[in-house]
Amino acid sequence: MTVQQTVLPPVVDAETWRRELDQLRVREKAATRELDAIAAQRRRLPMVALNDYTLDSKDGPVRLVDLFDGRSQLITYHHMWFPDSEWQCGGCTGFTSQFTRLDFLRGYDARFVVVTQGPIAQALAYREKVGNQMEWYSTANSSFGADMDAPPNGGFAVNVFLRDGDAVYRTWHTSGRGTEQLSHTFPLIDLLPYGRQERWQDVPAGWPQSETYEKWLDSPDVAALYGRNPS
Repeated sequence: MTVQQTVLPPVVDAETWRRELDQLRVREKAATRELDAIAAQRRRLPMVALNDYTLDSKDGPVRLVDLFDGRSQLITYHHMWFPDSEWQCGGCTGFTSQFTRLDFLRGYDARFVVVTQGPIAQALAYREKVGNQMEWYSTANSSFGADMDAPPNGGFAVNVFLRDGDAVYRTWHTSGRGTEQLSHTFPLIDLLPYGRQERWQDVPAGWPQSETYEKWLDSPDVAALYGRNPS
């Protein structure tokens, strides 16, 4: 539902608006260059050799190296999982619902998949229910998730791996707000005049604000929008 806002940004002439925009652009470009520098440092990170884990797939047990599907680089999103819950984490469900076209990663010799602590049959049923388009794997019978900082009943995480033959190495990890750089939702919302409208944000006086997560899609919302079996 659209709510009529009563507090508006100041109205100025086009020249003043352009000048203010140009001043902001200086900071935006500096942030872009800083992100480039961070990515350059990330490419220079050392890596750690991993054990030969076995996970569960839709086709049965698979080795960690099999998740690469012949490619040399792999990203895993570790989806939170709560046993006996009809709906899993709304943040994870909404985040992973963004990724519907991942074939472009083939050109970069890479793959992006979901790993969860949920048993594979339950995980695949949930994937179907919410209309998720990614490939899912289960670490319910493996210590892989816990070793990658996403233990049972724990939080979500993103990990990146590099393969050299059958040897797999862990190269990068993040969690929490570190995942925002992988999302298109928050970058789009942050462009809006009213932004995320969450109380923790720095906004002008009178700007609409609400509690954190209040405007986020929850898992039933994702299922209603995209799922094949939302009921």
